Amino acid sequence: MTTTAAESAAGDVPARLYLAIGRLSRALRRSGAPGLGHGSISALSTLVNCGELRLGDLATKEGVAAPTMSRIVASLVDSGYVVREPDPGDRRAWLVRATADGERIVSGVRSTRVHELGRRLDRLTPEDRDRLVAAIPVLESLLAD
Repeated sequence: MTTTAAESAAGDVPARLYLAIGRLSRALRRSGAPGLGHGSISALSTLVNCGELRLGDLATKEGVAAPTMSRIVASLVDSGYVVREPDPGDRRAWLVRATADGERIVSGVRSTRVHELGRRLDRLTPEDRDRLVAAIPVLESLLAD
């Protein structure tokens, strides 16, 4: 049985979408990170959005092992972007929260990345931009799974 070009292109959709989203995400991550790696920015963003968290809960949200998150948080504490305090309910656990400087870093990174994405969107034709805007709810629905 032979495969038509349309069938072949349809079969490539998950791979093409994966590559396109991954590459766009990496390109945007390279903009606006003031000496912080992706893991640090991600953890800091989670703290800004969620508020104070136990170190273990932050590790779970970020999908990393507790020792990895401990190293990330230690670096963020040294930079003044996060404070770490003993959990009053369980002295074996730590609570972490973003500082005002940490919140400013996240805001600046987000602003820079959104600006960069906007710059890329401005290069699209009006028709392509309209198609992309129409696809946003579809992409958002993929996140629900």
